[in-house]
Amino acid sequence: MKGDQRYKGERPSFNVARLKSGGEKFEVVIDPDAAMKFREGAIHDVRQVVLYDKVFSDAHKGMLASEHLMRSVFNTDDRAEVLNAILKRGEIQLTSEYRDRLTEQKRKWVVNVIHRNAVDPRTGLPHPPQRIENAMAEASVHIDEHKRAEDQVQDIIKKLRSVLPLKFEVREISVRIPAQYAVKSFPVLKKHCTVLKEEWLGDGSLSSTVELPAGMQQGFFDELNHLTHGNCETKIVRTK
Repeated sequence: MKGDQRYKGERPSFNVARLKSGGEKFEVVIDPDAAMKFREGAIHDVRQVVLYDKVFSDAHKGMLASEHLMRSVFNTDDRAEVLNAILKRGEIQLTSEYRDRLTEQKRKWVVNVIHRNAVDPRTGLPHPPQRIENAMAEASVHIDEHKRAEDQVQDIIKKLRSVLPLKFEVREISVRIPAQYAVKSFPVLKKHCTVLKEEWLGDGSLSSTVELPAGMQQGFFDELNHLTHGNCETKIVRTK
């Protein structure tokens, strides 16, 4: 198809991934939930992400990108490679309705984690969800819809401490990771946890002791199991 040919059919408010390169703009129409999972590494097949196997110069106007320009910018005729490049390097453009829904979901997740795992140190009792919501507003907490809630909660807690007294239950966990996954798994430990001890064993495996808030445990286990295909050993040593 030629670069000025227009997409036929209905033109709803699209969620798109957009990449600007070489003075040109390239867009693909996406399923926003799948696109976020693609960025997080949970989805690897672009066909599960894009709604149309086409690249646009302006998706909302239905203008297809020039095949010649795509070859020039991406150095390939392989459509899958082009789509991968746009999804990995481009900016995810979300509709306001989807952004609002995603932000609200992540806000509720953060509030629930704090409610379940933190107490008011003055009383030893959990803070009610509404009190946490009010404190988030008072502390001007911003939820980034492009980041996982799990990756934002620690910074949010730091902000909340200025207006809301919080005490979290912390778990100390021993972790052993086989040699074939050890090197690429170590950044996951550093991201989620405070590493108390690390020992690289003779067979190349990693034995480590870490600590993290109890509410972060499941997310940590899920990511570690995904990365190692379940081939890791974890044990809660103590709670404090």
